[in-house]
This record gives sequence, structure tokens and C-alpha cells, in this order.
Amino acid sequence: MSSGTRMLLHACCGPCSLEPTRIFAQEDVEFSIHYANSNIFPPEEYEHRLSTLREHVCDPQDIELIEGDYDPSAWEREVAVYGTDREARCRACYRLRFEETAREAKKRGFDTISTTLTISPYQLTDVILEELEAAAARHGLNVDARDFRDRYQEATRISREKGMYRQNYCGCRFSIAEAQAQREAAKMQRDQEKHIRHVALLCMAAEGVRTQK
Repeated sequence: MSSGTRMLLHACCGPCSLEPTRIFAQEDVEFSIHYANSNIFPPEEYEHRLSTLREHVCDPQDIELIEGDYDPSAWEREVAVYGTDREARCRACYRLRFEETAREAKKRGFDTISTTLTISPYQLTDVILEELEAAAARHGLNVDARDFRDRYQEATRISREKGMYRQNYCGCRFSIAEAQAQREAAKMQRDQEKHIRHVALLCMAAEGVRTQK
């Protein structure tokens, strides 16, 4: 039995959609997926994520997939102006994509919108929910403002088991450099910790030699 809700679910990629779609299906929510992601760079990456979403999520579950307009020029005009100010840039990016989803939902007769973005612990969850609710309000829609972060580990496990493509940056050209910097910082931290452990072991060994003497 349907819950009575007709929802358009904004989806960012396949791995992040696994658990939200499972949960909504279990709740008997009638929903379609809207792939509206003009932020993704380069175009080949956009297509790769779309095909992964279709192959591993939409086709197996018979979920309607609605592709939005891929318009990087709109993203550059409305979002890229914020440059390296991550919070301002991400807020503008969420707003652009949720506005597109809300317009599409209104046009197609959906009454509710939601997003898979909140499953990622690397996203700005509070900002996502604020912009999602604002987009719904502008178009007279309901919103399922759900935080899926507690399902991230399970989604990661399943996507790896399925051999799904798992991107290593959020999507935009700025996030490529940011993700690389984070990986390098994490590696440096690991190397430092390894060096500290090595020095500590050497000191312990030297102390043992002195004690034996």
C-alpha cells in the first residue's frame, strides 16, 4: 500500500542512493529519482556517475530516472563566483540543484522533494537541509528533510561489494583540489604517526640495551 506521498528524490550518485532508495521503498513511498548535478566536472565524470546510478540503483529497482539539464555554465555563473569559500559555494550549489528538482517536481505533479546528499559525512548537512526546505517552500511542496548519515557505512559496504564506481571528490572543479589536499594531509599525518612510533620503538630498544649493561 502506498504512503500517499509522491516524491522526487534528488540523487547525487549511485553509492549515495543505495540506502535512501531502500528505505523509501520499505516505507512504500512512491518516488522517482532526479539527477540534477550541473556541478560535476568534467562532463565524462557526470556521465560516469549517471550510468552508475542507472545500472546499480534505478534499473534493478525499476525506479524512474529523470535526468535534469546538465548546464555547467549556470553553475559557473551562480556558484563558482564564491571560489574557495566552501560554505558559501556549497550553499549556492545546493540551492541551484534543489531549485531545479523543486521545479521539476512541481511540473510533474510530485508533492514532496528529498535528497540523497545527506548520507555523506563530508557534506554540509545543516546547509543541505536548510536549502532543501527553502526550495520546497518556494514551490509549495512538502519536504522529507531526512539525515541519512547513519547509513553511510552500510552504503559504503554495499557499493564496494557491488563493484560500483566510487568517486573520490564531491563533484565540482574546486572539490577536486580540496579532496587532493585532504588526502595529502591525511597521508602526512599517517607518515608522522608512523615515524613517531618508529622512534619510540628505537628508544625502547636502546633503553633495553642500556638496562642489560
